[in-house]
Amino acid sequence: MSANGNFGCPMLVRTPADLGAVLRDRRKHLDLDQATVAKRIGVSRQWVIEIERGHPRAELALVLRAIDVLGLRLDAAVGPAADHPPSDGVDIDAIVARARRAKP
Repeated sequence: MSANGNFGCPMLVRTPADLGAVLRDRRKHLDLDQATVAKRIGVSRQWVIEIERGHPRAELALVLRAIDVLGLRLDAAVGPAADHPPSDGVDIDAIVARARRAKP
């Protein structure tokens, strides 16, 4: 998957926004409108709009159906890609440590 329309190359998807961009670009590459894709997935057009905008919560089965409807393939690999730095995630240990220090 690729957000630049080059769908033969794998794309690292780490965020809902990344996935939304891939889905939107693929839909446009196929010259499909949001309503058509929504009908094929079995969802509302608003659902397609939200997922393409990177909405962080969506039913997994529907996301997988969208990937299938758009002719994409989802692969999983172990570990970070060598050419991509790790994503900025939430450091739960730091949050807990700050909370413990803040208690009277």
